[in-house]
Amino acid sequence: MTVVSLHPGRNELGAQQRYVRLREQRPDGFVIFDFAIGDPQLSCELIMPLATYQEFCASNHVVHLNETQAAQLDEEALKWRYGQPGVSE
Repeated sequence: MTVVSLHPGRNELGAQQRYVRLREQRPDGFVIFDFAIGDPQLSCELIMPLATYQEFCASNHVVHLNETQAAQLDEEALKWRYGQPGVSE
């Protein structure tokens, strides 16, 4: 039996894709990152020890956002915050 998803951004089992954007790997062994489900523009910032972060990413089958994707998210956020990208006042 083939399962067809009726929702974009979801896999055949209905679970939404998860995204991680690494922000900082601190010298004390902690990792700061953004975690999103379904839409990488809607994320929360988390902090975990590196080993826990690696386990978290593996168990959630995350997509790691690259620098280009992260820059696109930042530019889109500027549009919402200031009305156009690059405008800070």
